[in-house]
Amino acid sequence: MEKEENLNQENNTKQSTEDNSNTEKLLKEDQTNINKEEMSAETTSEETEATPEEKIKELEDKLARTFAEMENQRRRFEKEKDDAFDYGGFTFAKEALNLIDNLERSKLILESDETLKETEALKKTLEHLEIINKDLISIFTKNNIRPIDCLNKKLDPNLHQAMMEIEDDEKEPGTIIQEVQKGFMIKERLLRPSLVGVSKKKDQKDEENKENKENLDK
Repeated sequence: MEKEENLNQENNTKQSTEDNSNTEKLLKEDQTNINKEEMSAETTSEETEATPEEKIKELEDKLARTFAEMENQRRRFEKEKDDAFDYGGFTFAKEALNLIDNLERSKLILESDETLKETEALKKTLEHLEIINKDLISIFTKNNIRPIDCLNKKLDPNLHQAMMEIEDDEKEPGTIIQEVQKGFMIKERLLRPSLVGVSKKKDQKDEENKENKENLDK
């Protein structure tokens, strides 16, 4: 009986030893797999990580783009500052042109007044109005506001606005032969266009009717 118990105890001990051995083997295999995975991850990380030269090139590209953006912004601010300096009084200048317009209207009204025609008072008044007009033009010119010279020139839509057509065979069609309202420039920008009348050829039918009438009268 004691012999059987010893035998069973030996078997149990042997089995326990085998179990421990298997457990240790599994643990070793698991640790080996973990180590392999870690090594693989490190290798992949090393492969994907940029080299110092690539990092430097990337930083240089970012720096170049930043400098380009800063330069564009600086130029934009410079242009806005120049425009504000050159054309900041654009609205004021445009409103001030009403003074010249009112002077011209006053002259026309006085000249068309039958009671003042050929009088010394009218002559003196017109002379004073002309002096004031010249002074205003001089002040505008000193501030880079100048009138547009348009008479006897071809119509330019960028500078002139045609208000009427006037029959004139002596002028080439589209030539400005009347200035209704004077236009002005402020430096290189249009302050307001000249309102003008342009020439056109006389209608052919009107010419024929006129000739026929003259023939009948004869």
